[in-house]
Amino acid sequence: MYALYPLALRDSIFRPEIVLSMVSVRGVRIVDQRMKKYVIKRDRSSLPEKLTRYRNELNEEQFRVVTSKPGASLVIAGAGSGKTRTITYRVAFLLEQGVSPDRILLATFTNRAAREMLGRVEALTGTQNVHRVWGGTFHRVANLILRRHAGSIGYERNYSILDSEDARSYIDIAIEESAIDTSKKRFPKSKVIQDIISYASNTDRPIEDVVIAKYPYFEMLTQQIKRVDFNYHERKRSRNAMDYDDLLLNWKRLLVEKPEIGDLYAQQFEHILVDEYQDTNKLQAEIIDLLAVKHTNVMVVGDDAQSIFAWRGAEFSNIYEFAERYPEAVEYRLEKNYRSTPEILSLANVSIANNKKQFPKNLEAIRKATEFKPALVPCSDVDQQSAFIASRILELRDEGISLEDLAVLYRSHYHALELQLELTKRNIPYRVQSGVRFFEQAHLKDVISFLKIVVNPRDEIAWKRVLMMTPGIGKVTAHKIFEAVGSREEPVEMIRSEALVVRKEASESALDAFPSTVRPRNRAAWGDLISLLEALTEDQNRNQPGKQIELIVDRMYEDHLKGTYENAEARLEDIKQLAIYAAKYNSTDEFLSELALISTERFGSPTGLAAEDVVSGGDDDEILTLSSIHQAKGLEWNAVFLIWAAEGKFPSPRSLNEIDSEEEERRLWYVALTRAKDELYITYPLMSFDYNHQTVIQKPSRFVLEVPPAMYEIWDLEEETSHFDDPVEVEEKSYLN
Repeated sequence: MYALYPLALRDSIFRPEIVLSMVSVRGVRIVDQRMKKYVIKRDRSSLPEKLTRYRNELNEEQFRVVTSKPGASLVIAGAGSGKTRTITYRVAFLLEQGVSPDRILLATFTNRAAREMLGRVEALTGTQNVHRVWGGTFHRVANLILRRHAGSIGYERNYSILDSEDARSYIDIAIEESAIDTSKKRFPKSKVIQDIISYASNTDRPIEDVVIAKYPYFEMLTQQIKRVDFNYHERKRSRNAMDYDDLLLNWKRLLVEKPEIGDLYAQQFEHILVDEYQDTNKLQAEIIDLLAVKHTNVMVVGDDAQSIFAWRGAEFSNIYEFAERYPEAVEYRLEKNYRSTPEILSLANVSIANNKKQFPKNLEAIRKATEFKPALVPCSDVDQQSAFIASRILELRDEGISLEDLAVLYRSHYHALELQLELTKRNIPYRVQSGVRFFEQAHLKDVISFLKIVVNPRDEIAWKRVLMMTPGIGKVTAHKIFEAVGSREEPVEMIRSEALVVRKEASESALDAFPSTVRPRNRAAWGDLISLLEALTEDQNRNQPGKQIELIVDRMYEDHLKGTYENAEARLEDIKQLAIYAAKYNSTDEFLSELALISTERFGSPTGLAAEDVVSGGDDDEILTLSSIHQAKGLEWNAVFLIWAAEGKFPSPRSLNEIDSEEEERRLWYVALTRAKDELYITYPLMSFDYNHQTVIQKPSRFVLEVPPAMYEIWDLEEETSHFDDPVEVEEKSYLN
């Protein structure tokens, strides 16, 4: 029996087992009786006053969006146009119109963004019920709903959520259960399998299609990967656990397979707002459509010109097909830019106009024009590029601009290789936006470990890292092997001579001699390691770090890379660039010593490198930001340096192998340009070296050349005359000719 009062009605929303047509009024049971609807009128007494305030605090474009009538809306919000402000005021407006907080869904891509928006809403409205708005990431909202209804799809309500590390552990077990001999033929590591499964889930594509498209070198293993996928999902279900992707998959499944629950939430969410809609994947867009089916009051906000995450499953077509799925949708534009100067915006507008597939827009600068055009800075080589950036940063700092207000952006992480060393030498503190410095990424530390063994054969950490890359050798075995060789005068020579015994003898007794725990089936991999170490220590290779890195990649590491990392091609490019950089040094010892400067000079004393350290040298209150453009999206700085703007570097040649990828690369370029508020510097070296150590004459990126030259101010660099010549006659040089 349920009394007809608000608490029961509220509970019934979240408990579909309650039959709303069966209620009790004053003890009288009523079954299937037609109910009379009563519409509660909303308080509109102070609405004109509030509308006046909104009009004063918003521009005309923002005001139209915020006060728009119910219905489907597509808001194309250009860079720096006040998107967050508009969404915040829209939620506040709905609340002041009388919409109950728990009937609003605000989907964002970070929980922090949702908290900040709702915090502003509370300040605007003064209401204490803002916390009842369903705000957060898709995964957070999915979890809130699944906790109530997990039983309807075969889970218990106390299910566990697997983080990425836990999920990889489950996949490791699934690989074992699938009876796959991972030592007979190199099988992808759990991290790669995890990426394949996740990408397939979020894009609604079969495993085999993902393997062919993204991991063609594992195509012959497709059936084994599918078997691992099946066992992985079965294990999760039997253990009452979900990974992050399951939260979305099961949310959609709940809405589709349990229509009574789907109807419940479609009825509840009277207004749905989605931030960064251009970054949604197919699964997320489908969930929004299912929730909006009754009221169709769905407002999606985004910028197609900033859609740059296709590589991780974002569906660019979602924002373009919105009007097809919602024919009655009203389109709004936010084109007034409050961030950048007119000169920077003009360059960005002309550049993005070269994309054929887009919602045409023209950002209008609110700020007044300045005399500073975006600077195009050709440099003689990559060393001069680094020297210019460091020098100009110090000048800007002297002019009163904090390092916190400066940033260096790049297309690929390896582009900052030389610059990081230059900044270290000049004692300019910096942070890498991703949190991992170039030389401290796992794949680079792997390769550098081989070189450390060549220079110092007793380096325990390097030995164990190298040994554990060999199939069949884990931590325990690696420790035993190092204990056997670490105290010897010539560890590499000892392993080489003992390995000859292993090659000649096929019996277990011979293998027991050394190394004691290397199994016969791993003998080939062990032999490859020994052969590589021999090659690295040969006279013609010993003091050529660039050549050594090439040998490491060709003979062993490329296969390890493909089986270990989900973005193997990008990491391979990093290593090739490391080889090119290392070739400039006269010895491996000198090269490794140079890398150590990053640690010793930055912190003032020698410090061990940690893979996730964030730089904090110099004045902790001011740190320069180095960032890939992908990591920089949504951020802004007073002055931005966009480096390596050269053809073959930006756009990335690897990305151009895919359909429509040039337009995504141009959108990435557009994102970089629109991060700058006051000053923008675009640099590229006129000369570089390729992987074969051949000189390459660099041309400016196609993105540089496709806009009129008059939009740039071209800077002609000159090297400062040595102070040893004649200090009296040295003229002060300007970077601007």
